Amino acid sequence: MISWVWGGLLFAVVVLQVVVIWSIRRHRDPALRIDSDARIDELMPSLAGLTLGTAVGGNRVEVLENGAFFEVLLARIGAARRSVHFETFLWKDGQLGRRLAGALIERARAGLQVRVLLDAQGSKGVGKDVVRQMREAGCHLKFFHERSFRNIGVLNDRDHRKIVVIDGREAFVGGHCIVDSWLGDAEDHQHFSDVSVQLHGPIVHSLQGAFSENWAGETGELFLGDDVFPKLEPAGDVLIHAVFAKPENSAPTVKILHHTAICVARKRIWIQNPYFIPEPDAIDAFGAAVRRGVDVRVLMPSTSGSDNPMVQHAGHRNFEKLLKNGVRLFEYPHTLLHQKIMTVDGVWSAIGSSNFDDRSFETNDEISLSILDQGLAERLDAVFERYVQRAEEIELEAWQRRGWVHKLKDNAFYLLNELL
Repeated sequence: MISWVWGGLLFAVVVLQVVVIWSIRRHRDPALRIDSDARIDELMPSLAGLTLGTAVGGNRVEVLENGAFFEVLLARIGAARRSVHFETFLWKDGQLGRRLAGALIERARAGLQVRVLLDAQGSKGVGKDVVRQMREAGCHLKFFHERSFRNIGVLNDRDHRKIVVIDGREAFVGGHCIVDSWLGDAEDHQHFSDVSVQLHGPIVHSLQGAFSENWAGETGELFLGDDVFPKLEPAGDVLIHAVFAKPENSAPTVKILHHTAICVARKRIWIQNPYFIPEPDAIDAFGAAVRRGVDVRVLMPSTSGSDNPMVQHAGHRNFEKLLKNGVRLFEYPHTLLHQKIMTVDGVWSAIGSSNFDDRSFETNDEISLSILDQGLAERLDAVFERYVQRAEEIELEAWQRRGWVHKLKDNAFYLLNELL
């Protein structure tokens, strides 16, 4: 009897500890409300302010798709003269990983400051030999939130950002991961689609600051000087602000950005995202947008095209409500569409690392760029139009007739939507 009592007390203590840890790390999730008649092209100062940033002009943006991204990235790393800062979530040992490691090793041996920040969970397959070789060459390589007792309260918090900053003068942001599946041109199931952007201009300082945030958190090192924060002259005419802050007492800024953009759209919202599991308030916001005449479309991979079919099934759970609200849904069956893009009214774009789900909007460290430029929005909409030609549109009546096994999977996996 006494052993049962002690066992029960021990179980209660463990449960209490789990609840305390969960509550400490849990971000507030307020129901966001917006009342505005202004167009999104008039709201950049508001979007930047609400997301704890500042919109800066004078930037140039170039779109890089699929495997071609890496040819540009590797060439620019090879041309670096002072510093290379690299941050990513997913790195698996392979042809691409070894090429990238070789480029970083070469720059470190040339005497440059090379800092590499990898998520401990996403990059656990980077390869011990690769890590050893990089460190021996002088690369400063750290893992974000390694499994340890001191990190027990943050093990679910992952660094999902993809940022590269070279010489403090140019940067890359987007969705590309360091896995061989990202090579090629999305021609089949073994070669994924993705979009990143190359940036020049004053916005690079903001991206260097985003890298510094997690680097300082893991290492305590604060870097400064012209090697990393040089004076930046205008390089174009694009207005941008970077969104990455995750305050403890409010909704994360990537969530605020996307929700606000949906609520102020007047003409159209086109979304490309691999993991689309909107929360109820986002679904309501989409419905309100449709009712005021906004063309809302979402392009995503199907379960056969996804690298994680469970996520697609979790998203399916709310398809019926979305369709009844007038949202048009398209699934691409041929390969994984991994780009994280939203355009609004043909003039504004969000692009970065953030998926459209609870994990990205509530838990992960993410980065999105809010960009006001009609030319860029048109370029990203052209990507949407190219892939949607081979996608399958989901129709409400046919969707309601899907089998009970499919429905069971949808509802079962949705229970895990904050962990997927």
